[in-house]
Amino acid sequence: MEQDINNSRRDIVRRGGSSLKDAEQAVEELAKELGARDLNAMVFFCSSTYDLAALGRAIKRRFSCPVVGCTTAGEILAPAGYMQHSVVGVGFATSEITLVPMFIPSLTDFVNTPDSYLQLSSPDESIGREFGLLLIDGLSMLEERTVAAIHQLLRGRVPLIGGSAGDGLDFKQTAVYHNGKFYSHAATLAVFSTSLPFKIFQFQHFTPTETKLVITEADVATRSVSEINGLPAAAEYARIVGRAVDELSPTVFAAHPVMLKIGGEYYVRSIQTANVDGSLTFYCAIDIGLVLTLATSEHLPEQLSRQLVELVSELPNVQLILGCDCILRRLELERRNDCSRVADILAQYPFIGFSTYGEQFGGIHMNQTLTGLAIGAGHDSNE
Repeated sequence: MEQDINNSRRDIVRRGGSSLKDAEQAVEELAKELGARDLNAMVFFCSSTYDLAALGRAIKRRFSCPVVGCTTAGEILAPAGYMQHSVVGVGFATSEITLVPMFIPSLTDFVNTPDSYLQLSSPDESIGREFGLLLIDGLSMLEERTVAAIHQLLRGRVPLIGGSAGDGLDFKQTAVYHNGKFYSHAATLAVFSTSLPFKIFQFQHFTPTETKLVITEADVATRSVSEINGLPAAAEYARIVGRAVDELSPTVFAAHPVMLKIGGEYYVRSIQTANVDGSLTFYCAIDIGLVLTLATSEHLPEQLSRQLVELVSELPNVQLILGCDCILRRLELERRNDCSRVADILAQYPFIGFSTYGEQFGGIHMNQTLTGLAIGAGHDSNE
């Protein structure tokens, strides 16, 4: 269902992108599409294949407003859908939306001394008018501690969503943008204030089964599990999902994730890689003794379509849906040849986002999920 956005409001939230390979030319095209001179704030997502030093300089030169961004495992922009080797962005050309970037240059320092970031505290009068977008190094292995600390500093009063930066499927180096440069082992919390209605969301398409996997040996620091149910981890997981060990791949992990129950709710804990020593490395934190549950999948396109219909029914005249979408969802769609179908679904909405190495919602880090926010029009949108 195409959104009926009033003409007088249509241009205050602008989406665009470029697939040009040269970093400076790509930023120039993005700036023209967004109308850079009129913007009050901008968020972008870019491929890690760009010359990031050149891209960062070009972003700083062409956009004078506050900007946040990160590298990705793929970009998403309706109506095109899933993209690669591109840069996409959304600009806000209105005083009704303001952005204050809060850069965290060292995740290690932050998780050890979060109280030094007292500026993250939110005043009582801002309740209901602010939301946070966290962009964080997706290879830091500190997402859980970081998002939990931020959630606590914000006293749970600011709705928080986010995504872990990616680098395709290389798993070598991911980065977040700050003031003209890209940084690894860092994060940026973008705190938005707005008078417009908004809603954050978390979508997943898995349900738990009765099959349990108990982590019996693990290296917590590296998120590496060496034993499941007292047996070599990769071999036991492969047996449970009916595959050979040498068949284990991101596509298999996307089709057969596991879930962890937190506070009465199940959240996906996805596997990143099968290692030569027979262990499994996870995208999320793990520990010895955790009981994981094998998940079964509902049809992603049908589930997504229903979820988006419900979302916009609660927030009429949607001007933007920004999504942090796990790379494993994308791999599942590719395996099922469903990418074009999802692109058609997203084309009905003003959607922009990126494929992540993990997602944040509230104070929790998770996988194989779509987290995000939708922004509606103001009360005068029909005037």
